[in-house]
Amino acid sequence: MSRIFKDQRLSVLWLVLRLWLGYEWLHAGFEKLTNPAGVWVGAKAGTALSGFFAGAIKKSAGDHPAVLGWYAGFLKNVATPAIPLFTYLVPIGEFIVGVALITGTLTLVGAFFGAFMNLNFMMAGSTGVNPEYFVVALLLLAAGANAGRYGVDGLLASRKAAKGAPSTSAA
Repeated sequence: MSRIFKDQRLSVLWLVLRLWLGYEWLHAGFEKLTNPAGVWVGAKAGTALSGFFAGAIKKSAGDHPAVLGWYAGFLKNVATPAIPLFTYLVPIGEFIVGVALITGTLTLVGAFFGAFMNLNFMMAGSTGVNPEYFVVALLLLAAGANAGRYGVDGLLASRKAAKGAPSTSAA
């Protein structure tokens, strides 16, 4: 099974998945950063996130809660007081993850933080596209260096390998 992640011929597959996921993250972050209502980073910054957290906390009640109690506690006691930070951190993070994945720069770091954000969104009861994005990010992480082979990471790796290669010129 690990062969499919390490086979260099499949780097094109990882490129396609990486570009798709990168676009989705870039688009999500850009929409939040440029939202005309200003509910993320504008005049009403924090409004969207306050509503999201409040909804998630409500989902922790009942017989079959969509949000685990400990996570609702985290949202209520840690994340909610930090909304002034998170309301900027989320869209900027989404945008940066998108740029990293699209350009293949620090690909695994971008995939990790994308997966981390998706996990947090899912823990807060938000499904939608988050499970799909999470799985693709995990696949990119499993692909390792192959995920960034066609990108800045691949260019830097090939330059490093070329510098370390023995010279073929006669002395």
